[in-house]
Amino acid sequence: MRIIVKPGCFFFAIMIVLILLSPVQLCADLNFSLNEYPPQYWILGKLYSEPLPWSTDQEFQKAIKQNGTFILMAKYQATLVDPLPGEIFNVNIAAKKLAGTVIQDGAVFSQNKKLGPYTSNQGYQSGPMYKGMKVVTSVGGGVCKIASVLYNLVILSNLPVIERHHHGMTVPYVPPGQDATVCYGVKDFRFLNNSGGPVLIWAEMVDHTLFIAFYGRKISPEVTWQHQTIKKILYWKIYKYNKNLPKGSEKVVIPGQNGLIIRSFITIKYPDGKIEVKKMGKSYYDPMPEVIEKGLK
Repeated sequence: MRIIVKPGCFFFAIMIVLILLSPVQLCADLNFSLNEYPPQYWILGKLYSEPLPWSTDQEFQKAIKQNGTFILMAKYQATLVDPLPGEIFNVNIAAKKLAGTVIQDGAVFSQNKKLGPYTSNQGYQSGPMYKGMKVVTSVGGGVCKIASVLYNLVILSNLPVIERHHHGMTVPYVPPGQDATVCYGVKDFRFLNNSGGPVLIWAEMVDHTLFIAFYGRKISPEVTWQHQTIKKILYWKIYKYNKNLPKGSEKVVIPGQNGLIIRSFITIKYPDGKIEVKKMGKSYYDPMPEVIEKGLK
């Protein structure tokens, strides 16, 4: 390509050259290494300093420098709805274990290997989990929030998913088709880093919201989700009597939720304008019956 620089257009020409260069080329031409902080005019991708809960954390900044992962490949957050104390505790402890993880190019990340086993010996408490069409409690319950957010990050970063399992029922913190569940020794969430460089994971729980982000040396393409509802399965109601409630009154103990069969796709738009559509398969969710207590008094 031929660039003609006219008077007054010098700055515009510099911008064109910078955009055409890769991160490594840009580092070389601006005379600083990937182990140093990039200058304020770093323009490729999103800056590692984009506002997130840990943006000014010294350990995070140190990890960015050590690994040369200056580009924010993707970020995702999920807010827990009416979480139980053990659920919040487990997600928080898992996020702390996850923060600072570095996946080298060509390596496979396993959530169970990194964060499990989900036992009291590892610091986990009892939290909610799905079992059939019921919500029960189990030690480590809640760590699926980590898996679900990681799944979305992997998709947004255009990295290959090695293993993913959907929940038995829909979850309130990510859209149907975008969730992932784990069960140590049975179900895992795994993905491959083929980005051409290391990927740094950082995570933090703030109040009821989980934030996780990927940092690397490669700019991610623009990725968007599409979902098609193949089938909706209506929930039913189960009535139980409660002698402590006034006669004729009703109280919803467990809200019902419909079952779904979802077909998912992603559309990937690359920097050169190429558009690719990938099938992400089907997710099957059972309905959860609504439990209602009726008064006897």
